[in-house]
Amino acid sequence: QVHLQESGPGLVNPSQTLSLTCTVSGGSITTKYYYWSWIRQSPGKGLEWMGAITYSGITYYSPSLKSRTSISRDTSKNQFTLQLSSVTPEDTAVYYCAREFAQGSEWYDDYWGQGTQVTVSS
Repeated sequence: QVHLQESGPGLVNPSQTLSLTCTVSGGSITTKYYYWSWIRQSPGKGLEWMGAITYSGITYYSPSLKSRTSISRDTSKNQFTLQLSSVTPEDTAVYYCAREFAQGSEWYDDYWGQGTQVTVSS
């Protein structure tokens, strides 16, 4: 059973950088062919995929967030990290980390963290 746990500050000031870490247990983030992603849900909106880092360390980002997003990993700690720069109140959301994999042309998220609320406010 794979377990993911998000951690990081719940309150971030506008214009600062939001930084969250996802700690994975029960499975390695270097296991082929999984992707490790960040997804958020703002109040009253649907889920928004932000980006992912692959088992080999390649990163992919949502085009709408690419200029402000960075995902990295620490394989020794089995963790991956999200950084979102220049945040505004519109970045207030519940942030989730998840494990993804592809079957043919379809993508699936089979394990999720419980989510962490991040509020952007001064």
